[in-house]
Amino acid sequence: MPDILVKKTRAEPGEASLEVTIPPDNVKAAEERATKVYQQRARLPGFRQGKVPAAVVRKKFADDIRQETLRELVQESWRVAQKQEELKPIADPHIHNLKWEEGAPVTFEFHVELKPELKLQRLGGFRLTRKVAAITAAQVDAQLNAMREQRAPWTPVAGEKPKPKDLVDVTIATREAGTDEVKDPEPYQFVLGEGRAIPDVEERIMSLTPGESVDATVRFPDDFADEAKRGQTRDIRLTLREVKRQQLPALDDAFAREMGDFESLDALRTAVAEDLKKEAEREADARVRAELIEQIVQANNVVAPRPLVERVLGMYAQAYEIPEERWEKFAQEFRAVAESQVRRDLVLDTVVESQNLRATEAELDQRLQELAERRGMQAAELYASLEKAKRLRDVARSITEEKVFAYLLSQSTVEQA
Repeated sequence: MPDILVKKTRAEPGEASLEVTIPPDNVKAAEERATKVYQQRARLPGFRQGKVPAAVVRKKFADDIRQETLRELVQESWRVAQKQEELKPIADPHIHNLKWEEGAPVTFEFHVELKPELKLQRLGGFRLTRKVAAITAAQVDAQLNAMREQRAPWTPVAGEKPKPKDLVDVTIATREAGTDEVKDPEPYQFVLGEGRAIPDVEERIMSLTPGESVDATVRFPDDFADEAKRGQTRDIRLTLREVKRQQLPALDDAFAREMGDFESLDALRTAVAEDLKKEAEREADARVRAELIEQIVQANNVVAPRPLVERVLGMYAQAYEIPEERWEKFAQEFRAVAESQVRRDLVLDTVVESQNLRATEAELDQRLQELAERRGMQAAELYASLEKAKRLRDVARSITEEKVFAYLLSQSTVEQA
């Protein structure tokens, strides 16, 4: 059987294109194998299963046989390409410029995203500053008030105009300009001042008492999320159906006991301060890690390959459910963030491989045991839950990153501010 020919036509960090030529004999052999598969499967009137003539099968299942043939040829060609070019792909290749004519070679191009080769000449000798922000009494008070709001019930308010932080239940209908006719009334419920409604709507709501309606022309802000509506006006009829206001519980020892195993408000305040301090320490560690990565990137001139940046931007857009028409602007706004993410991942992955720091099965088991104990469940139960949610990899990645940063920080000097 003639060899499948693979020729690299373009290469750049993170991406390559390869031209593939499959000889006619290989194509014919793949077609015959696909035909035999459909011969075995075919159930046609007048023929026993497995006894349908090849010519009949080819005519009946022409498109399916062609797709199966192409699938096999692409898989075989990809194996040849990976072995010949010693590729390290990060995803399956894309197929472009397919040409397939009877009796002629099948040709196409592989476009593949690759893990770029990165050599880090300097990993240590950096000076870093770790500064833990001091926790103030105002921060503790703010956290306690947030806890009070979480516990506070919503109580209906009658005969009063709503205020910021009130929960309002409204109906908004489209009004025909210059008439009293309205259509498409829609109910909405939101807290005033949280940005859930445009400013013009909130302003009109705060002029009403429950049960009142108002006809108004409102304008969408120039920075409204939906670009098509920016600066546009709408004639609406707004009806305020109900207002609810939170009744904050007293900040006393009884409240502290409701929040957990605390004998007094002072004990709760101490616990809140400790939690805030731990969070400040985590943030300080995160800043040190970010500073270290940035110094490694600068010292080694690490570049974020365009294909990998585009891949990360695509994942961001999918996570944030960005509509296609906003993709270009979104990509512009988040490109710097994506580039930083790619450089970080390249550095960490290179150190993991060079220093053999990947999380072991024993380390993963130990971490799962610790997490299970904190959650009051069996480790096997947690393992099954994470595996079902496809999050075991996240736990392993977390362990790996801890090992990488422990290694990198041991190579530099960290000063406490």
